[in-house]
Amino acid sequence: MKQTVYLSIGIFFGIVMYKSEAASWFRIYEMFQFGSFHMYGIIGSALALGIIGIQIIKKKNFKAVGNQQIQLTPKNKSFARYAIGGIIFGLGWALAGACPGPMYVLVGSGYLSILVVIFGALLGTFLYGVLKDKLPH
Repeated sequence: MKQTVYLSIGIFFGIVMYKSEAASWFRIYEMFQFGSFHMYGIIGSALALGIIGIQIIKKKNFKAVGNQQIQLTPKNKSFARYAIGGIIFGLGWALAGACPGPMYVLVGSGYLSILVVIFGALLGTFLYGVLKDKLPH
């Protein structure tokens, strides 16, 4: 049952990403050129909904699918971690023309060259997992 719920949410998310043009290379390029509010509106809406959702989870003590407790643990908030991570993420986003969510939407849309970018993202994630304990905190 859980897989059906996750698959349905993923398909809905993919359709919304595609129809809102959030997976469009042109829209991403336009955003980095400060040529349009379109992507900033999508990102801002997602941020606002995320903040509201987290506050509701905290206040109502919701359970995850499968009746599991949702763990909201505090994170290390050092500036260097966020600055370095943000720069790496932003450079990858600008060079690839897609962030992680739209990468899979692009595969589903038939843009198979994005598989190279997905491979790179998975490799980078794997390397981070291997090296994370060796990085400065």
